[in-house]
Formats: sequence, structure tokens, C-alpha cells
Amino acid sequence: MLIHNTEKTGAPKRAARALVAATGCATMVATIGATAGAGVAQAATTSTVPLVVYSAQGYDSTETTAFQKATGIPVELDDNSTGPLLTKIEAEKNNPKWGLLWVDGATAFASLDQQGLLMKGFEPNVSWNPLGQKAVPPDHSYIPTGLTMAGTLVYNSKTVSNPPTTWQALLGPKWNGEIGMNDPAVSGPTYPFVAGMMQHLGSVTAGEKYYTALANNGLHVYLTNGDTLAALEAGLIKLALIQSSAGIGATIKTHGVIKVKFLNPVAALPSAIGIDAKAPKAEQLEAEKFAEFVLSAQGQKLMQSGDPTGDSLYWPVVKGVNALPALPKLSTIPVENINPYTWGARENVVNTWFTNNVVE
Repeated sequence: MLIHNTEKTGAPKRAARALVAATGCATMVATIGATAGAGVAQAATTSTVPLVVYSAQGYDSTETTAFQKATGIPVELDDNSTGPLLTKIEAEKNNPKWGLLWVDGATAFASLDQQGLLMKGFEPNVSWNPLGQKAVPPDHSYIPTGLTMAGTLVYNSKTVSNPPTTWQALLGPKWNGEIGMNDPAVSGPTYPFVAGMMQHLGSVTAGEKYYTALANNGLHVYLTNGDTLAALEAGLIKLALIQSSAGIGATIKTHGVIKVKFLNPVAALPSAIGIDAKAPKAEQLEAEKFAEFVLSAQGQKLMQSGDPTGDSLYWPVVKGVNALPALPKLSTIPVENINPYTWGARENVVNTWFTNNVVE
């Protein structure tokens, strides 16, 4: 039985490995329909091994189940929040158990790439749109799969009639004790928000001063999107700074009572797939097929339907796929892009500082 992602739903954290119906040797070629894309045509004709997927995506169970059915490749899904998954990968550095990682935040993949933990040189046979072209790293060490926004302002319109319009406004006495955000050491979508603010303000030091001021103004720090959103819905806070997909999903579920605002600037948050550089060759080939499946027409339909009030609310990175109707036009959002390699290298240091100085 597959365990759905806890980062976006707010269910208690858990690290669970779910075996997706291992279907034996699966040496028979399984033809994927035309909608699955030309790049994902058949399962390997040689002996297969389980593809171990570490993922924090709300649609991962839908996607892995369909992939196994289409290809005959057995999949083991370990679904958890991004922070625990990265901690697990670090602990397994000398004896990795994973074959493919699928989480939000290119900074995490850039850091893994800098440590030599990602397979380089693979690019799926897909047609990238401009968002996708911009998100592909030069060494092809990870594969973008979608785009959301980090640090989106979310509020309850019944209790907040005039939400703040700037980042500096959050430091005012009106919002003392009324703001919540995620812990970047646990929530993958949050570190790019922190890094984006540091870039916007001009330096790490300036960013540290901002978050210190936010903490002094009564900031509440929760574990993940779901926890922070639950605090907002319960009235414990009035403003939540969370991932855009979670905020827009709450807007859908509350029929517009919960609203989303994009302060200037808001950090872009690509989701991506990375393949373990130390995985067996057979598993690497399976991971390549999985990436192509995800970006195929069939895979994109599954991404957009597997978590309709959560992670499915992303802006696509391949041509021919339109964002879901609930999403605003990207041209209306003041997007800031951060260099994943610059900020990925700083993630552990920044998160440690945040834990020691902001998290209560």
C-alpha cells in the first residue's frame, strides 16, 4: 500500500517504504500507449531490479503505480518530507539505497550534484517550454518536472481584509505573533524562500537580520506546509508563508475564503528528479524511463490529477501542457530566480543558523 506525501497534506511525518506490488522478474516488454511519449516505449528486456523512489510529492503514488503498470518495472516508494529524505541520502552516502529522488527545490539537487551523488549527462527526450529550458542544469544532473513558488503569502479573508503588500510590512506591530512559516530544515520548499529573501536583500547577513526581526515579531515556525496551513485555518495565526500549491489548494477547498498573495519578489521553486550516481546501471536506466514517463502526456495528466488541491497546482515545464485553471498566469507574478548552485552549497549552513536563531 502506497503512503501519500505528508509534506503537503499536513498528516504526521512518517518515513514509510511501500512496496508497489512487485510483479516478479518482469522481463517481458510492456508497450506504453502513444500518450506515454516516444521516450518511454518499453520496459527493459534484460533482468529488472526494483526502482527505489524517494519522493515528497503528493502525486508520487499515482505516478509510480501507473509507471509500474505501464512498464512492468517494480517500484519501491519511500514517501516523506524533503528534509528527512535528504538526511537519509546523506546517511546512506557510502551505501545508497535510493535510485531516484523527486522533491521540490533545485538547490537540494545542486548540492547533491556538487557532492558527486547525481548521475550526469541524461536529458529526457521531451520538448521543454521556456520554463523547462531555464531550469535544466548545464551538466544535466537533474530533470525539472514543474514549477511552484516558495514563501507565498496565504491568509483568511474573513479575518484579514487588508493583507500586507511588502515583505517589510510583516515586521510591523500589526502582525506581531500572527505569522507562521515552515522549518527549512524539514520542508524542502522553504529553504529556497529563505535563500530568495537573502538574495533579494543583498546578502546572507541582511537576510539573517530580516528573519531575526521576523522572529522578534513573534514568528511561529511549523514543520511543513500542512502544519502551517492548519494553524492558519485554526486561527492560531493570521498569515502563512508557504508554497503556492498548498495555498492555492486551500483557496479551492475553502471556496475562496483562504486567499493567496504574491509579495514582490517571490522565489521560483522548481520540482525535479535526480538519479543516484552509484545506483546499478539497470536501476539508472529504469530511472531514466521513469523521468520520461513523468514528462510524457500521460505522466503530466497524472501529475495534474494525483493531488488536485496540492502539488498538482504547478506550472508545467514541457510544451503542450497547460497549467490547471486555478493557477494565475505566471506573467502576473513577481518571480525571483535563485542560482541553485550558489544557494545549494549554503543550505546546511543557512538551515543550521535558522534552527539556532529562529526556530523556538
